[in-house]
Amino acid sequence: MIRLQTPLPDEYGLASEEQLSERVTRAKEQLAGPLVILGHHYQREEVISFADARGDSFGLSRFAAAQRDAEYVVFCGVHFMAESADILTGDGVKVLLPDLNAGCSMADMADLDGVEQIWEELGQVTDVERVVPITYMNSSAALKAFVGRKGGSVCTSSNARSVLRWALGLGDGSSSGRSGTSGTSRAPGDKVLFFPDQHLGRNTGFQLGFAADDMRVVDPRRPLGGLEERDVKEATFLLWQGHCSVHQRFSTSHVESFRAAHPDGIVIVHPECAHEVVELADQVGSTDYIIGAVAEAPPGSVIAVGTEIHLVDRLARAHAADRSVVSLDPLVCPCSTMFRIDLPHLAWVLDGLVAGEVRNRIVVDSATAADARVSLERMLAIA
Repeated sequence: MIRLQTPLPDEYGLASEEQLSERVTRAKEQLAGPLVILGHHYQREEVISFADARGDSFGLSRFAAAQRDAEYVVFCGVHFMAESADILTGDGVKVLLPDLNAGCSMADMADLDGVEQIWEELGQVTDVERVVPITYMNSSAALKAFVGRKGGSVCTSSNARSVLRWALGLGDGSSSGRSGTSGTSRAPGDKVLFFPDQHLGRNTGFQLGFAADDMRVVDPRRPLGGLEERDVKEATFLLWQGHCSVHQRFSTSHVESFRAAHPDGIVIVHPECAHEVVELADQVGSTDYIIGAVAEAPPGSVIAVGTEIHLVDRLARAHAADRSVVSLDPLVCPCSTMFRIDLPHLAWVLDGLVAGEVRNRIVVDSATAADARVSLERMLAIA
């Protein structure tokens, strides 16, 4: 998806970090009442230090929605996160993204046209009413709206298991039905179309006791996802061929190298990692889970974490006194799109608010927002 961010004036691009920090501090003081700054866990340190709340994508969106006095929410994250915040906040709240080019490569791997095409093709070979679409939080508002219209749900890495149990009628969910947000009795599905991250879908499916034979990968570039009619009918999990560019870097060789150097070490990875890596890990969970797991590890532990490097470094500093936290991949790779949010862009956006100019506002149209809100609220009812 192409987004156009205008170049910043030289007063921001050429300023020192100290000068920019002073600008941000001064702007925050002037905007203290109506302003909330949110910082995703993967954000660079000099930016997240100014955040009023830190968290994962959905946790921050829920925090934004709970603000009653805020007029401006500056989301230091990526585009789909700001969209979700706009959907969940009231009409009087303006959501801003410091750099419009801060997108998500995974979210861009599934678009509405592609999903609708696959959905139509599935309907030609199976009863699509028995297919439940599930979209990861890392997706556009348009896809969340599609899922809302088709009786599915959004999920996050922390609640994917509950959402998939609900979708397949395995219990452990609320009575939420597919045709509404609560209290309906429509039967669950026989299979799920899970997008855009195949790894989270696959890893969660294995956690639920399913096997590789129950899963097929959907290639959106090929008719019927590159599958035969028999594949569609036999599969329970139709997994979109998408991935996170950061988490896909972690490999079994990284785990083996770490264990060779630290036989008693602990490996904790995110469920966006490939299944073979997850199988070798000691613990698997969302960013919030990882933060808690590191905090609860025995003193003296050596812990290798398979997730974005800014969070790993933050955990290493926080626990430096009594445990060692390192990246599972020594050749660390930051989230390049999240990395676009920097002090110059944050200062520029805040200075605009001080001057009465709303820059880089993210607005989801009312029809899309209404349908997307259904799928988000359905997730809350389930999980």
